[in-house]
Amino acid sequence: MAAQNLMSELLTELVRRYSPSTYEQEAVSYLVDWMNDHDFMAQMDASGSAVGIIGDSNAEHTLMLLGHIDTFPGDLPVEMRDGVLYGRGSVDAKGSLCAFTEAAALSQIPAGWRVVVAGAVEEECATSKGARHLRKQFMPDLCIIGEPSGSGRITLGYKGRLVLEYKLTRPVAHTARPEPSAGALGAAFWARVEAWTQERNQGLTAAFEQVLAHLRAINTETDYLTETVRVALSLRLPPTCPPEEALSVLESLADEGAELRAHGLERAYQGSRNNALVRGMLAAIRENTGERPGFVLKSGTSDMNVVGEVWNCPIIAYGPGDSNLDHTPDEHLPLDEYQRAVMVLRRFIERLNET
Repeated sequence: MAAQNLMSELLTELVRRYSPSTYEQEAVSYLVDWMNDHDFMAQMDASGSAVGIIGDSNAEHTLMLLGHIDTFPGDLPVEMRDGVLYGRGSVDAKGSLCAFTEAAALSQIPAGWRVVVAGAVEEECATSKGARHLRKQFMPDLCIIGEPSGSGRITLGYKGRLVLEYKLTRPVAHTARPEPSAGALGAAFWARVEAWTQERNQGLTAAFEQVLAHLRAINTETDYLTETVRVALSLRLPPTCPPEEALSVLESLADEGAELRAHGLERAYQGSRNNALVRGMLAAIRENTGERPGFVLKSGTSDMNVVGEVWNCPIIAYGPGDSNLDHTPDEHLPLDEYQRAVMVLRRFIERLNET
């Protein structure tokens, strides 16, 4: 139990430092200090992210362990119960970031390699500020993104994304008139979006291959001269549907005079399962968990979407925790699973020269 408590200290303390997107500085400062106390060369970079390097800083090869330090909003009580840590970010994704950090600190870094551990800011925002900065600063040989997959599984890909805000204003008309209200027009626009996704998804059984639409909000307002409807929606996009194509479709479905503002455009990314990174992680999972490793494709997005095509290296996502708990009020992480993930990552790092 003492070893478990020692191992969970970084995780517990980082989770205690509530850090929703754009409010990460306290957590970043804590992580930078921890890394500098454990043989990293660490600092807060120009984006505000925590970045630490361990091993020969001038090594020929780089393993990038890219986590994120921001969390979804919602400050939850942080407590340990029966070997389980409860609190915002325990799963998404400080558990993964801390597993990266502890594994690198515990490892004997092989000759010719350096390990970069990054706690990126604003991953939960459409901005992905930290990852966008980091992708210009490094060109790693291998990359693991810190997101919950479960200690026995590897994530190979994430869907793309498009976030849209639709605004339509019409003159006020008497309710006895036949003209549809602004609200009715907004609802009809959403119905057309749903109909398009259903038509496009015909014959596709895998969720990763489907366009998934989500109505985030629909609201009306009036000054009694005009009435306005605002529709906020998002699309999760498969590799076969780039966000630019989806935006073109939504523009064609919009009413005349509607204003559309799109943001958060990300292309889907799916990595290969046949490379040295995957083979090394599969071996590490088998050796340290006793589980048969599995693969998963996620319907959300992550910083893999931001850095994948730019770095063009073998890339996966890995980390402890159940991703079904992401953003929920019951977010929690069993410490035994956290420990398994640390050991998997340590084993992989120490055998980098075998990849």
